[in-house]
This record gives sequence, C-alpha cells and structure tokens, in this order.
Amino acid sequence: MATDTAVMIELEPARSVSGLLKAPPNATAGFVMAHGAGAGMTHPFMAAVADGLAARRIATLRYQFPYMETGSKRPDRPAPAHATVRAAVAAAHELLPSLPLFAGGKSFGARMTSQAQAEAPLPGVRGLIFLGFPLHPARQPSDGRAAHLAEVTIPMLFLQGTRDALADRGLLVPLTDRLGAALHVFDHADHSFHVPVRSGRTDAQVLQALCDTITAWIGAVLGPAGSPPRTGRP
Repeated sequence: MATDTAVMIELEPARSVSGLLKAPPNATAGFVMAHGAGAGMTHPFMAAVADGLAARRIATLRYQFPYMETGSKRPDRPAPAHATVRAAVAAAHELLPSLPLFAGGKSFGARMTSQAQAEAPLPGVRGLIFLGFPLHPARQPSDGRAAHLAEVTIPMLFLQGTRDALADRGLLVPLTDRLGAALHVFDHADHSFHVPVRSGRTDAQVLQALCDTITAWIGAVLGPAGSPPRTGRP
C-alpha cells in the first residue's frame, strides 16, 4: 500500500501550502484533489478516496487552500484559490512527471478547480473530476454557479448523491447533458456521500463504487494507449 508523503507547494516567494502525495509504484494517472470548504486534505473522506484510488493505480496529490493552512474558517476568495489550484497542478507535474494528470476535488475544491480551468486551461490536465459539485446553496436551487463550466473544453465527471442538498437533480441532469459531461449518481447518498442504514448500502460500499467510477472514467478518457481523446469530451 502506498503511503502519504508530505510535500510543500510554493504559491509565491516565502509562501506555501501543505500537500500529501500518495503515489503507488505502478500508477497509470494522477489526480490533483482539492478539499471541501469545511475540512482539509486530511479529512477521512479525502484520505479514503486517496487510498481507494492508490489501490486502483491512481496517484493523488491532496493539498490545502491557504485559509485551511492558517486555520481560518472563511474560505479563500476565488483569486487566491485559483492560484493555489494552479500551483498544485504545477507541483503534480514535477512530482509525477510521467503521468497524465486530472484535477478537481470535493465540493468547494471542485468549484475552484473548474473556475480556474474555465479562466485559463490548467497546463497538461486531461479532465476534471467533481466529488459533489456544489451547484447551489442548500434550499436555493439554481444552476447559476455552473455558468463558467461552458468555458471548460476538457472532459468532466460529476459524482453526485441523489440526496445531495447542493445539487438538485432536476437542474444537474440537463446541465451535464448540455455540457456533454459524464454524470454518475449514487442512490441515497448525501453531499458527503453518506448513506442511511435503510438504504441497504454502507458508506464504504459507496466509496468503493466512487473509486471504481473514477478509475473507469480516467481509463476511458485516456484510451487504450493512454492518449487524450480526439474531441474535448469522451
């Protein structure tokens, strides 16, 4: 089993954030994975996804946004968050030079990564993976937060729970159809991919399915020879 290696990601001279690299020796791709708004890169969900992907030959680089690094509860504004995403992708290219890279993350991290990609393509990133994209605030259904996604021209994968209060399915399904993006829904799962006992499934089973889905989608994007698809989306 691959272990976490602590790394530092430089944002600017004299300023950096922490990262955790998990790279199995036989890795076929890398995933630059940002955390959600309320918990950092060491949250059990983030660690479990990294472990599950490592077992499937996918390396991960988790990292902190500056506000989480300093212990603040207020998420960074978009500009510094986008700069952090870019710095993490650059670090991943240095740490995993032979691997094709994907980027994204959980909730806030997914949104900041997609905004950064929409503003200017993240160098060398083959696709974006969203673990619970926060389409709108709870009880305020709207797809306004997704307007920037029309500017993303690389493949996208949305992983969402059917009980996700931040992603109304009536809005999410037509959105992903318009974008030509892949959507995989997890029955009974909430925004944290937790499922109730009455669902007949466990959180661990959902996590395994989530990691299987990511791995299969990465394989489809890269194709049999590990090359990018001919068009912007698979």
